[in-house]
Amino acid sequence: MMLWETFDKNEIYVLAALVIAYAAFFIFPKKLPRQITLLFLVWGFVTSILFDFTIGGGLVDFYKANDSNQYELTDLLTYVLFAPFSYFFVYFYYRLQIDRKTVIFYILGWTLLGLLMEKVSSMMGVVQHQNGYSIKYSVVVFLVTQTVTALYYELIRRQQRQAGNSEPRE
Repeated sequence: MMLWETFDKNEIYVLAALVIAYAAFFIFPKKLPRQITLLFLVWGFVTSILFDFTIGGGLVDFYKANDSNQYELTDLLTYVLFAPFSYFFVYFYYRLQIDRKTVIFYILGWTLLGLLMEKVSSMMGVVQHQNGYSIKYSVVVFLVTQTVTALYYELIRRQQRQAGNSEPRE
């Protein structure tokens, strides 16, 4: 892994986004148990790596991240950037008391946010689509990822209730 090919707008964007996302993470009131917070931070990090190593590289190679197809430090920082977004997905899911009637709208809202962030990331040079990939395919990626994340969180909540543990603190 190299440090970076050139230090330009995509590295500055990733660093600025990291500062903003993690500042928000530390500033927002803590409403979820520490274990759930840690779990979904790791979930976001691992999910970003999974998609980067499947559709972002290898045989399909649908996009180039940052300045080159070789891994840079900025690629790792980009994975780290996904962690607070996964946490915020669950945080607001809890805070807004999302249920079966509202979950579809919630996931669609986050999908739109994801598409917006991907568009901005493309304009900043963090992601460059290639080999016939377009941003419309990301809709499926976001819908699947966020649906699985919501189902996973619901599974954890159900298991906590069955074990007699309290709901997250208010």
